[in-house]
Amino acid sequence: MPSADLVIHSADMMVTMRGHSDSPARREGMAEIGLIENGAVALREGQIVAVGSTEDILAEGWVGPYTVQINAQGKVVTPGFVDPHTHVIYAGSRENELSLKLKGVPYMEILQQGGGIHATVRDTRLASDAEVKTQTRSRLKTMLSHGTTTAEVKSGYGLTVEEELRMLRLIKELNMEQDLDLVPTFMGAHAVPSGYTEDEYTDYVVEDMLPQVASRGLAEFCDVFCEPGVFSVQSSKRILSKAKDLNLKLKIHADELEASGGAELGAKLEAISADHLLQASDEGIAALAERGVIAVLLPATSFNLAKNSYARARAMIEAGVPVAVATDCNPGSSPTESMPFVLTLACLYLRLTPEEALTAATINAAHAVGRAAQAGSLEVGKQGDILVLNVPNLNYLPYHFGNNPVDVVIKNGRIVWRV
Repeated sequence: MPSADLVIHSADMMVTMRGHSDSPARREGMAEIGLIENGAVALREGQIVAVGSTEDILAEGWVGPYTVQINAQGKVVTPGFVDPHTHVIYAGSRENELSLKLKGVPYMEILQQGGGIHATVRDTRLASDAEVKTQTRSRLKTMLSHGTTTAEVKSGYGLTVEEELRMLRLIKELNMEQDLDLVPTFMGAHAVPSGYTEDEYTDYVVEDMLPQVASRGLAEFCDVFCEPGVFSVQSSKRILSKAKDLNLKLKIHADELEASGGAELGAKLEAISADHLLQASDEGIAALAERGVIAVLLPATSFNLAKNSYARARAMIEAGVPVAVATDCNPGSSPTESMPFVLTLACLYLRLTPEEALTAATINAAHAVGRAAQAGSLEVGKQGDILVLNVPNLNYLPYHFGNNPVDVVIKNGRIVWRV
């Protein structure tokens, strides 16, 4: 038997998330994290080839003369984090909006005044390809250093056919040029630009944007900001139905600011995920559970908007909705790249246990971006995306916030970042 290229051993706790690759974890299953004490994992040619106790892995002969070894004694080993909802590709920033927020100006009012998404659209359109990529690459590097090894990335700061295609092309280029795996989502329906009515812009997305995006194969998913004042349920249904006809998988920004039927629409159209869901109704939650739609919750956005309102994660779990968490990394409502911070917020404000939060940030998040066959758990045959965390136990990870707990990041079997 050939030896492994890399072996991580002696981990006080190793979280495998085994057993959830075929379908996302629900209810009590979200606390079943496949924990191995004194754990070890062996990797060869970028893939996991063995998982088990340190004693077993060493006895099986995986360590050879050229095997790189990482001693994880006193530490926790987990799958790489999967961030299933980001707007990380853009130019510029919006720190100027902080003073407006502190004065109590609502987000939708900032948007209607030409701020918010519209401000980032202007900055992104004016930036060259190189400038957009340089700024985005910096954010991706920070995400990687905080343990994210796979991330969904949405377009949506272009809002014309040409600019949306440019954003999707740049996502594809960045996917090949840096270490994170990027999952591309078309979100031309992010806001209604100046000069259009909602119906006119919806026609533009459906008739002009979507056919060109689909024909070029630049996106896997289509998303829409379904919210009164942005895209109504009717407009969102038109956009997502067209996307589905064009063989794009569906996501939906739903019920963030008010319960308007977004969750129900996501369920009806069998979206892979419905995201935000701060105001989702009981009926909406029940519909998501019935259709198996993953709830991607974004507690950092709630935290940053300072509205003291968070999604009802416990009600969702009890109803049987599979729950994932994400950063929502964007220049306005959630300018963070840190999944460890999201885990802290998930425990404190979504009321998830540390085990449930880890499930939500790994295997369930992988399901939410169609990557559960490759990522999200430590199982033989999966790609070697692994974190060594400098924490003594699972509770310490969300407990000690405001720092970076990641000691080593391994992507496709290679060490790509370490302290």
